[in-house]
Amino acid sequence: MAQSALLNASILKKVAMALSGIFLITFLALHVSLNFISIISEDVFNEASHFMGYNPLIQYVMQPILAFGVIFHFIMGFILTAQNSAARPIAYAKYNGAANASWSSRNMIISGLVILAFLGLHFYDFWFPEVSYKYIAGTAPDATRYYGELVHKFHDPIRTALYCISFILLGFHLWHGFASSLQSVGMYNKYSRFLAKVGYWFAVVVPVAFVIIALFHHFNQ
Repeated sequence: MAQSALLNASILKKVAMALSGIFLITFLALHVSLNFISIISEDVFNEASHFMGYNPLIQYVMQPILAFGVIFHFIMGFILTAQNSAARPIAYAKYNGAANASWSSRNMIISGLVILAFLGLHFYDFWFPEVSYKYIAGTAPDATRYYGELVHKFHDPIRTALYCISFILLGFHLWHGFASSLQSVGMYNKYSRFLAKVGYWFAVVVPVAFVIIALFHHFNQ
C-alpha cells in the first residue's frame, strides 16, 4: 500500500512537471515569434511590445501565471532529480550513460541550471527595468522605446555570447524535455513518431531563432 502511494505520488509529480513544461514551451513559441519580428520590422515590434506591455490581461493575469509556471517547473525538476538519486543510492558497477541515454536526457539538471541563470540575466536586462520604468519611476508610456532597448542589450559581445550559449543549452533541454513532457501526459500514442519529430524540430528552430536575433542586433549596430 505504501509503495503504491509513493508510486502514485511520483507519477503525479512527473505529470505536473510535464504540464508546466508544456505551458512554458507554449510561452517560448510566443516569445520567440514576438522577438523575431524585431529583425523584420522595428515599428511592428514596437507596436506588439507596447501592446504586450500595457495589456491588463497579459500584465496582471498571464504574467503572474507565467512566473508561477517557471518557479514551479524548476522546483519540481529539483525534487524529481533528488527523488531519482535517492532511489538509486548505490551507483551501478558498470554504467555507460552515453550508451543508454542521450546527453540531453542525462544532463537535464545541468542545462536547467544554466537556463535558470540565464533567466536571472534576462530579468535583470528586461523585466526589472520594465518594472522600474512603469511602476517605480512612473514614466509616461512610450510606444517607440522597445526596439532601442532590445538592441542596446546586445551591444556588449560578452552579454551576446552568454545569451547565445544559454540558447544552445535551452535547445539541449528542449530536445529531451519536449518529448518527455508529452510522454508523461500520455500523448505518445499512434502519433508518437510525428510528435517526436515536432519536438526535435522545436528544440532546434527556437534556440536557433533566438541566436539569430541576438547576433543580428549585435552585428547591426
